[in-house]
Amino acid sequence: MRQSALNAVYDLAKRDPRVLFVGSDLGAGVLAKFKAEMPDRFFMEGVSEAAIIGMTAGLAMDGFIPYFNTIATFITRRGFEQVAVDLCLHDLPVRLLASGGGAVYAPLGPTHMALEDIAAMRALPNMTIFAPVDADEMTRVIEATLGWPHPAYIRFAKGGDPVVSTAENGFEIGKAIKMRQGSDVAFITTGVMTSRCLEAAKLLADAGIESSLLHVHTIKPFDDAAVREVASKASLVVSVEEHSCIGGLGSAVTDVLAQAGIHTPQLRLAFPDKFINTYGSQDSVLLSVGLQPEPIAKSVRAALNRDLTSGRRAALS
Repeated sequence: MRQSALNAVYDLAKRDPRVLFVGSDLGAGVLAKFKAEMPDRFFMEGVSEAAIIGMTAGLAMDGFIPYFNTIATFITRRGFEQVAVDLCLHDLPVRLLASGGGAVYAPLGPTHMALEDIAAMRALPNMTIFAPVDADEMTRVIEATLGWPHPAYIRFAKGGDPVVSTAENGFEIGKAIKMRQGSDVAFITTGVMTSRCLEAAKLLADAGIESSLLHVHTIKPFDDAAVREVASKASLVVSVEEHSCIGGLGSAVTDVLAQAGIHTPQLRLAFPDKFINTYGSQDSVLLSVGLQPEPIAKSVRAALNRDLTSGRRAALS
C-alpha cells in the first residue's frame, strides 16, 4: 500500500509542478526515479519530524503541494503541535503520508504502534483523514488529494493486503462505500478492517445472519448520512477499527447515532484503552484483541444473542 501511494505521488509530480515529496530519514532507494528526474522537488530530511512539518507548511504557503512520508507515530506524537498550529490553523494543503497505521509495527512494540492517531487527528479543525482498504484504493486517495484544499492525514496499512475495492464503486472524499447488503447486521469499518469484516460477514452468512458493510475510507469529513441509513435498517450496528476504542471510527459512529436519535444496539470492536505491551506480528496482535474474522463473527453472534428479542434469536439460531 505504501509503494502504491509513493508511485501515485510520483505520477502526480510528473503532471503537476506544484507536487513535492518530503521524506524523514527513509531508505536510500525510496522514490529513486523521482529524485533522479525531479531533484528540485525531492527532499530527504533527517530525524526531525516537527521541523519538517513546519518546512512543508512554508512550502505550501509558497504554492506547493507537499507530500510528507514517515512513520505514523512520528507525525502524530512528535509533530502534533506543528500539525495543529502550522498546518491546520492555516488550513494548508499538506499531505501527511503515515506509514504503519494501527498495529503494523507490532514487532517494535507500543512505541511504534499508531493506535490513537485517528483520535488525535480528528480533534484538529480542517484536517482530513483517510484510511483506504487496499493498494488500489490508496491510488484513488492520492489522486483525489491533488485538488483538495485542506491538510490530509493518509493512514497506510502494511501492504500485501487483499484487494477488495473496485473502481466501479467510485471514490469521493467524504463518501463511504457500501460493499455488502444485508438486513441483520450493519458493519461500519475502515482501513484493512474492511477486508477482515467481509470475511467475518461470510462466516455469519453461513450461520444465517446477513450483514451489510459500509466502508468508511474518509473518517473526516464523516459520511453521517450513510451511517444513518445503514444503522436504521439493521438489528445491530458493528463498528470495527484497528485503533483505540476511544476517539476513532466507533466514536464517530456513536456521535452520529446519538445526534440522530437512532437507538439500534451498537457493538464497538477496537483495541482496548491500554498500551499493547506484547510483541509479534500485526496479525497476532489483531487476533489477541479479537480483530480477525473468526473472533469478529463470534463477537457479533454473542451481541445478537444478548440484544435481540427471543423470537428474533430463534430465527437467527
